Amino acid sequence: MTVLIRRAIPGEAAALSALALRSKAHWGYDDGFLEMCRAELTYTEAQIAGWGLMVAVDDDVPLGLYRIHGDPPAGELDALFVEPARIGTGLGGTLLRHALDSAREAGFRSLGLDADPGAEAFYAHAGATTVGSTASGSIPGRRLPRMRFELAAPPPGG
Repeated sequence: MTVLIRRAIPGEAAALSALALRSKAHWGYDDGFLEMCRAELTYTEAQIAGWGLMVAVDDDVPLGLYRIHGDPPAGELDALFVEPARIGTGLGGTLLRHALDSAREAGFRSLGLDADPGAEAFYAHAGATTVGSTASGSIPGRRLPRMRFELAAPPPGG
């Protein structure tokens, strides 16, 4: 299976939104919780056109996605989702490495993120440090681990 990482294209909003919700459900959340997250995890065609959402595909089937935004030197990794059947296969790590390399090449020196508590260890294993907590954008009273990647400058000429 060969995975290609490319920009999201028009017409993928519904499929990517569904993928994000399935990925979130992997952590054992019930339907009520997921419904509260739906708006935050729904992507529109306008967002796809303007956001720089990156998608991992195999045979044009979306298997994962990520989004980085902000202005260098500090940015935000505000999405990283993997198809549940592919969690644990290395695809998440591949997407994260791609995100970090792309951010570094774009001039970012740090990337912050609000991690799902179930994914905190994944990000920590990849080098992120927990720097506090932040309020959930979907669930009143819920706190999420606030994490940060410190990125070294890319080597000269590379």
